[in-house]
Amino acid sequence: MGDVRVVLIGGTSNAGKSAVAQVVAERLGFACRSTDGLARHPGRPWRTPGREVPEHVAEHYRSLTVEELVSSVLDHYERLWPRIEELIAQHAAGPGGLVLEGSALWPARVAVLTVPHTAAVWLAAEDTVVRARVHRAGRYAQATAGERHLMDKFLARSARYQSLMRAELAGLGLDPARVVDSGDGRPVEAVADAVLRAVDAPDGGRRAQRS
Repeated sequence: MGDVRVVLIGGTSNAGKSAVAQVVAERLGFACRSTDGLARHPGRPWRTPGREVPEHVAEHYRSLTVEELVSSVLDHYERLWPRIEELIAQHAAGPGGLVLEGSALWPARVAVLTVPHTAAVWLAAEDTVVRARVHRAGRYAQATAGERHLMDKFLARSARYQSLMRAELAGLGLDPARVVDSGDGRPVEAVADAVLRAVDAPDGGRRAQRS
């Protein structure tokens, strides 16, 4: 791991970021946080035990087109970036390490970071894998037509986000090892191994300038 003190794990929703980040953090003895904890964009539009979908969340997905949903979430991440950068800088300069995961870790923003001791990796999974995960989480087979519609819009946004993310990563010319397959059938521990290998590469993944 050399001098890396902050590991960034980006990717679309339901790519497995949270689970992988937790394993990576445990192995490194680092703290683990999500960008979602800094400021929440309208969340996942399906019911979970003890949680109904707030009406403003349902309306968000009902009323916007897929492109509008993508623009909305990217605008949110743009506004959130100064807080993310501050958090990264605090941990890069401090004694404790950090694994930070979240879709807000947009490639173009991360690529121009000037914070030292920082490396980044993005998780990606086939759209069919993300769909299956959402369907399981939202109990799609038992959902009403209206509930399915919201999940379908969320999935379409996630797929579009991932397509844009992949294109941007390719355009930046980053090492392909930067994008780690987190598809079904690959244990979380194996994905964490791949993340750590990428971070430990000679250039540290996307390692920012050294101090």
